[in-house]
Amino acid sequence: MTRLDAVPEVVAETIDVAGSPVALRRRGPVGPDVGAAAVGEPLLFLHGAGFTGKWLRFHEALAQGADVIAPEHVGYGETPMQDWLEDIGDLVLHYDDLRRVLGLERFHLVGYSLGGWIAAAYATLFPDRLRSLTLITPAGIQVPGKPPFTDLFTMTPEQLFGTIFNDPANIGEVMVDVTDPDVAVHLYEEQSTLARLVWNPRYDRRMPRRLARVSCPALVLGAEDDRLVPNEAVDRYAEFLPDARVQRIPGTGHALVIEQPELTASAILDFQGSEQ
Repeated sequence: MTRLDAVPEVVAETIDVAGSPVALRRRGPVGPDVGAAAVGEPLLFLHGAGFTGKWLRFHEALAQGADVIAPEHVGYGETPMQDWLEDIGDLVLHYDDLRRVLGLERFHLVGYSLGGWIAAAYATLFPDRLRSLTLITPAGIQVPGKPPFTDLFTMTPEQLFGTIFNDPANIGEVMVDVTDPDVAVHLYEEQSTLARLVWNPRYDRRMPRRLARVSCPALVLGAEDDRLVPNEAVDRYAEFLPDARVQRIPGTGHALVIEQPELTASAILDFQGSEQ
């Protein structure tokens, strides 16, 4: 897949999901007729603990081959916090409610980082809904002898970006002005949501056993040098998934969806195509 020169602005729409407003962006290949709706199989993308509020080059690259549905988690981006949110399990049920609202019967599920944890948990509870599962540098599983992830709660934004990026060439796509009070408040709110979800424990003890319930083919995408989540987490997930393959994106850190968006998207679309 060639590098995208321009990425369109995709404005979020707000939909009601079981009484909670959800900001969602959606785009896919367009049919040949003027005014045609997006075509392609539905792909639900669950983001990580950041990079919210815009349609990224990674989204657009995925949308060249799939009907990409990109909601923002409760407490992230333009989706407001809800009193009922306590843990990852609440988001799993929330996303099945969203599936019902959108009328999705079976779909491809892709999760990045925190979203990978949510996606893996969803796949264990609703395996029959998925055509395929892709986990990108996923959190949520224990690697013996290592912390679940580097303690990002104590990092400044500069330290965090230095940890998750190997190549800063594309960092401008997601860089924010932390001196802007509104931006600072928003970042604090998203970090507070993350703390609510994963403060303790910072992985799911039940995940290895439950992954045996996943019935669809799975791709686990890793970075070349992940300094946030242990590199071994990728192999750990693949070890417990019944039908999984591992692929690593060269030259990347944890932020591979920003560092190598086209290559990462191409790996996902090629995998989904090979499983048809």
